[in-house]
Amino acid sequence: MQERLSGVLDHMRRRYSVPVLERLSAYIQSLAPGDKLIVGILGTVVIVISLLGLYALERSVLVEVPAYGGTLTEGIVGAPRFGNPLLALSDADRDLVALTYAGLMGQNADGALVPVLAESFEITEEGKTYTFVLRDDVTFSDGTPVTSEDVVYTVQKAQDPSLKSPEFANWANIAVEAIDARTVRFRLPKAYAPFLEDTTLGILPAHLWRNIRNEEFPFSNLMANPVGAGPFKVSGIQRDKNGLITEYELSAFKQYALGRPYLDGIHLKFYEDQTKLAAALKNGSIGSAYGIPNARAIRAPYARVFGVFFNSAENPAFAELAVRHALSIAIDRTGLINNALGGYATPIMGPVPPGSGIDGTPVPVFEDRFAEARSILESADWEYTEEEQVWKKDDGAPLTVTIKTSNVPELKAVAAEIQKDWTTLGVPTSLEIYEPGALSQEVIRPRSYAALLFGMVVGRDRDLFAFWNSSERNDPGLNIAAYVNGDVDDLLETVRTETERAKIREDLSEIDSLIAADYPAAFTHVPDFLYTVPQGLKGVTIRQITSPSDRFATVASWYRYSQEVWPFLVPSR
Repeated sequence: MQERLSGVLDHMRRRYSVPVLERLSAYIQSLAPGDKLIVGILGTVVIVISLLGLYALERSVLVEVPAYGGTLTEGIVGAPRFGNPLLALSDADRDLVALTYAGLMGQNADGALVPVLAESFEITEEGKTYTFVLRDDVTFSDGTPVTSEDVVYTVQKAQDPSLKSPEFANWANIAVEAIDARTVRFRLPKAYAPFLEDTTLGILPAHLWRNIRNEEFPFSNLMANPVGAGPFKVSGIQRDKNGLITEYELSAFKQYALGRPYLDGIHLKFYEDQTKLAAALKNGSIGSAYGIPNARAIRAPYARVFGVFFNSAENPAFAELAVRHALSIAIDRTGLINNALGGYATPIMGPVPPGSGIDGTPVPVFEDRFAEARSILESADWEYTEEEQVWKKDDGAPLTVTIKTSNVPELKAVAAEIQKDWTTLGVPTSLEIYEPGALSQEVIRPRSYAALLFGMVVGRDRDLFAFWNSSERNDPGLNIAAYVNGDVDDLLETVRTETERAKIREDLSEIDSLIAADYPAAFTHVPDFLYTVPQGLKGVTIRQITSPSDRFATVASWYRYSQEVWPFLVPSR
């Protein structure tokens, strides 16, 4: 038995002493030519299928992430004069500031406020004290650290009435102190949740500005060569023969608090007017611009609400809900947007603009909106007299409307559409057009209007208090409809102290519903912000726009190139 076992083992050793591949090769060589061809084909198929399978598996697992590199050439109407967060006045000023400065807080892709120069913040004393801790490695573009003293200096300059900063009203009653090099504290006279929005103010480097007197601020070289802690820094300036800035070269600031921008740089070109800007976009001189209608444009709602605001003190008929209701639903908002605004707007029925996180009051759809409006008037005892072709009630004065608005092409076109609809309803409607300054001083401030076509800039903080609280009915308050509703007053106060986003949205939704149901205005539309970018530019997200410079809120995340990596290698920002 043992001899037989030894013989089997010797046979196995002899058989497998030749490597597998050598034996396979020898076997193939022993085949007939036709069989060799078949084996070769089958082997090739197996190898190709295996490689494709491995490639598909890899593709299903790999993640596409942005890569560094590339630039963007942006066109802008006008040229910046005040590249300083405290004095920026024009859109061009604010664009430059948005790219070169950063605040304690900033916006993310969802429109929410997130820490930027700050590492964290704490709200105490029932919403009246805000304490921010700065990141320990954050610097200005000249390499100097950002400290709490820079924050204090910036705020105190904003509070200086002699500087005449547009930011003065936001900071006038705020106490600020540096606790240590990285900690700064703000004390508010009363709780005000939208205060966080104010902390997006760009922080100035105190070591560069401290010795510049207020009267010298506008003329400082730092206005044209801003030094901030934003995502980009100035690397070159071009001027024309008159010394006016025509172009800026901005390069990525590698030490930016939220991480080096993916783009290597942004080239800004400035144009005299919208026509020249559009021509430059068309001929390829620039790759991006805002305000130019075209099929490639990204659309986002402005935080601006337009409508006709009623004033019953000037026209007693507007004291009746039925009259306001009928006039509102008689407006063809879709037709108005298409005819007057080229289709670039969103129809609305309430005061909260789209992009605020709520659904908003839906625009009703009627088979015959004029029949519905007439029915509402008739149910309130208004009678249409065919002979005079006007609506009357109890032999009183006929229902007529005079719309006052600004001498702005878009507003005049909107007013004409509303005039057409109300005239069709049987309500004689006339228009009075004023220059913007005259409208403010002669019409709005003294409340000298019965119907005012106007736009309210709500802002990202969604603070509607000044527009709809009953305490704001008289100048300088902005409650131009003289609206009074106790429930709305309470909600407006609550929203100002609420910090939980879900609760804010809930309250805003109720405010929108309550005001919409009272028809203090015939709300019409929220205009669209249009931003054209090159086809290869990715990562551009715009939720809502208050000022055109808001488009740069997430500019550090824009990218032209990408790469595929394994999930565990995805970088965090």
